[in-house]
Parts: sequence; structure tokens; C-alpha cells
Amino acid sequence: MPTAVLGATGGQGGAVVAALLEAGRAVRAVVRDPGSGRARALAVAGAEVVPGDLFDAASLAEAFRGAEAAFAVTTPFQDGLDAEVAQGAAIVRAAADVALPHLVLASVASADRDTGVPHFETKARTEELLTRSGLPATVVAPTYFYDNALGSREEVAAGLLTMPMPGDVPLQQVARQDLGRVVAAVVADPDRWTGQRVEVAGDDPTPVRMAEEIGRAAGGTVTFHRSSLEDLRTANPDMFAMYSFFVNGGYQVDMAALRTQFPAVPWTSYATWAQAQDWPRPRG
Repeated sequence: MPTAVLGATGGQGGAVVAALLEAGRAVRAVVRDPGSGRARALAVAGAEVVPGDLFDAASLAEAFRGAEAAFAVTTPFQDGLDAEVAQGAAIVRAAADVALPHLVLASVASADRDTGVPHFETKARTEELLTRSGLPATVVAPTYFYDNALGSREEVAAGLLTMPMPGDVPLQQVARQDLGRVVAAVVADPDRWTGQRVEVAGDDPTPVRMAEEIGRAAGGTVTFHRSSLEDLRTANPDMFAMYSFFVNGGYQVDMAALRTQFPAVPWTSYATWAQAQDWPRPRG
């Protein structure tokens, strides 16, 4: 039986599809548009591609039907925070409707700690709904993604990496590929992982080290610049809350224990990840 993967053309879902296929497991990629280029690429890679809408429980139930497990991810960044809550409710309802044997839900590390970060809180609401449902499930909760730095490519070209936090504060992060491999391991051993909440981090570089590693990979010097956190308070309250959380303790993943639990995951370092990216060469 296949594992259904929601958001299969996105960052997290795509990494899960790749890891499952790498492990030799059957994959049912659930996408909004099966005719898109990314969806067709998944079919070429060996996945069964089916349509599904994160807001439509009936379409998700159809995609889940006959699957041994499903990986589900929600997002507030396209349609807003209320939409993410609606997505979570549709996913849980669909899994219940077909008596899905194992739901692996992507959340975020520390969502269960009352952080006050809006997009952490929406995921916490879905986690609570899932717990109340009594469904056989595992929550996989990644930290900050290495890939977020790719949004700074224009800055890197100018020799800068800018973040609204001190340069010497470690920030736990993870490669999407490693998250995918954790999910694949969870799917492969439901008896062990059902009922568990797994927080995922692979490295904890400071912003200064992030800049150094990106510069080394890009073939030039990249300098960290601390931008104003206060400027985000009204411009982007969600990001203001998130970076405030990072500054005041941040994620608390036990990375040593995680490595023991998932010994087959390579646990990509920030430096290794940075070397594999296509950066613009810093000017100057």
C-alpha cells in the first residue's frame, strides 16, 4: 500500500516523497494540479500522482483511501493563519473518515510551548485537534529550515546576510532532505512512533557562522548584519514574534538523542548544505 504525501510539490512534501522513494516505498503524491510540471516530474520519479485540495476533506479522504499512511503539511503563508487551521481540520476529518492507519503530521518544533508565534499557534491547534480525534498519528516538528537562507541570495551577491537577531545566538535548523528521511523512518515503523511527537534539528549555527559558511560556499566573503527586530513589530507581527522567540531561548531540540533515534539519517551540517547550493559570487 502507498503512503499518501500532501503538498508533494512543495519543500517539505517533496523531500518526503524523495525519501520514501529512496527507501523503496510506494508513494501517492497528492497535488493541487496533477498536470503541473512538478507533478509530472513526480510521476516520472515513480510516484502515483492524484489530485487533492487541502481545504476539501472529501478530496483528501479519496487520496487517503487505501493508503497505509499519510504525511500532511499545512501552511499559513499562502492563504493566512485561519486558512491553516481550516487545512488542519480538513486533514484530520479526512483521515478519520477513511480510518487511515497512520497519519504523520508536520508541525513546528516548540509549537507545544505556548510561544505566542502566530504560525506556531495555528499548528498547535491542529495538533490539539489531532490528539482529541484519537487517530493513530505521529507529529514530526522541524525547526527552522536551512533553505530559508536561499531567500537572501541577492544579499549574498552583495556580500551580506541579514537577520533580526544577534550574530552569536545559535539557531537550531534542519535540511529538508533530513526531515524527509525522518518521516520515512517513522512511516516504516508505525508501532514505535504512533503517539509520539518528534522534534527535528540537524545543526545549530549562529548567524555569524551561517554567513561564514555561505561565503565559503559562494567563493567570497559574506558578512552578517543584524537588522532591526523592532521594525518587524508592525510590518510583520508573525516574523517579529518568531525572531523574538529565537532571541529568547528558541528551539530546544535534543539533537544528540535524535541522532540515536534515527541513526540512518545523515544529519547534514549547515556547512555541507551550504556547499551544495548554487550561490551568487559575492561582489567585492
